[in-house]
Amino acid sequence: MIPRYSTTEMSKIWSAKNKYKLWLKIELYACEIQEKLGVIPKKKSDSIRKLANFDEQRILEIEEETKHDVIAFLTNVAEYVGEDAKFIHKGLTSSDILDTCFSLQLISALDLIIKEVLEILKVLENKAYKYKYLLCIGRSHGIHAEPMTMGLKFAYAYAEFSRNLKRLKNAKKEISVCKISGPVGTYSSVSPKVEEYVAKKLKLTPETISTQIIPRDRHAVLFSTLSILASSVERLSVEVRHLQRTEVLEAEEYFSKGQKGSSAMPHKRNPVLSENLTGLARYIRNTCNASFENIILWHERDISHSSVERIIGPDVTIATHFSLIRLKNLVKNLVIYPKNIEKNLNQLQGLHFSQNVMLKLIDKGVTRENAYKIVQESAMKTWNSIRTNQQKSFLSFLLSNKKATNKISKQEIKKIFDNKLYTKNINHIFKNVFK
Repeated sequence: MIPRYSTTEMSKIWSAKNKYKLWLKIELYACEIQEKLGVIPKKKSDSIRKLANFDEQRILEIEEETKHDVIAFLTNVAEYVGEDAKFIHKGLTSSDILDTCFSLQLISALDLIIKEVLEILKVLENKAYKYKYLLCIGRSHGIHAEPMTMGLKFAYAYAEFSRNLKRLKNAKKEISVCKISGPVGTYSSVSPKVEEYVAKKLKLTPETISTQIIPRDRHAVLFSTLSILASSVERLSVEVRHLQRTEVLEAEEYFSKGQKGSSAMPHKRNPVLSENLTGLARYIRNTCNASFENIILWHERDISHSSVERIIGPDVTIATHFSLIRLKNLVKNLVIYPKNIEKNLNQLQGLHFSQNVMLKLIDKGVTRENAYKIVQESAMKTWNSIRTNQQKSFLSFLLSNKKATNKISKQEIKKIFDNKLYTKNINHIFKNVFK
C-alpha cells in the first residue's frame, strides 16, 4: 500500500522483518517438539535457538540465485547456525511455514482492525445519544419522507458496525489455523504432534485437513468480511456527503484552519474525507473476488494464490485500518447544523404529515384507497404551490378540503400536525440498539 494510505502499526505486521521473525519462530517451535519426539538429537533445539538469526538483505541476495524465498531464508539462517541447521525444517514443506505465518499476520491485522471498530462504536454511540431527539427529515429516494432524529442516523451505523464486529471475530476464528503436515498434507515426513505443539504455542488450531496448504475458503471469509466492513464505511461516508451538499448542509466535515478546498475556488469546503473513504471502499471490495478465485487451486496445491495474497494481504488490511481511523475522526469531528436541519424539516410546508392524515381518515371509516386520494389531492396542491413559490401549507389545503373536513374536524386535523408524534418510540429503538 502506498504511504499515503498506510498506518505504521499495520505496515509493521507486513514488513519483511516481521515475516522472517515469524518464520523463525515457527521453525524453532518445530525443532523443540521434534527433539522431544526424538527426531533430532537432544539439546539441539536450544543450541539452534541461541544461534539462529537472519539478515534481510542477505536473504534477498540468496533468493536472486535460488528463486525461492523459503530456501533463501533457511540458507541464511544456516549461515548463523552452522552444521546443526540440518535439523531445521526437517520433514516440513514451505507451505507449513508460509501458511502458518500468514495466519499469524492476518490475526495481528484483525486485532488492529477490531480495535478501531470498537473505537468507532464508542464515537457513534456518543453521537447517537447527543442527537437522540434532534428532529430531522428522513428521506427515501432522496426525497423528503417523514421526520426521524439525527441520533437515529448514528444509531443505524452503530448497529451495522456491531454486526461487522461479530463478523470480524468470526473471521479471526476462521483463519486462526496452523498447518504443519508436510508435502501434500499426509504427515508422512512430520508427525501430527509437531503441528499440535506448534499450534498450541502460537495459540492456533491445527488445520482439519490441509492438503499441502490451508484451504483458501478460510481466507475468502476474511476478505469477504473486510469487503462488507468497507461497504459500511462507505454507507456512512455517503450519508455525510449527502448531508454536506450546499442545498442540504445539515452536517459538514470539520474544516481545519489553513485547510484549502479547491485550487481554483477559494470558497470551497469539500467533503474530501468521506469521498476518500468511498474510493478506498471501492478498492477493498474489488479485492474480494480475488480471494474467491484463490479457493480454486490445482489438486493438492499450486502457487497461483501466492502472488495475489502477497498483495491483498497487506494492502487490504492496511487500507481497512486507515479507513477506520479516518472514519472515526470524521464522525468525532462532524459539525451538525440544527438550524438548517429545522429549515429542511419545514421546507415542504408540512407534507410529511400526509400519512398521519390518511390514517386518521381510515380510523373515521374511509377506505384506504379513498383516504389516499383525499390526502394526495391536497398534497399535490401543496407541491404545486412550492414549485411556483407560493409556499402555501399542506395544512391550509387540507382545512379547505371538504372531503377531508367532512370526516375529520378542523381541530383534529390541526392536532395531527405535531412533530412530537415521530419521537414517541425513539427509546424503544435505542434500547434495541444499545443493549
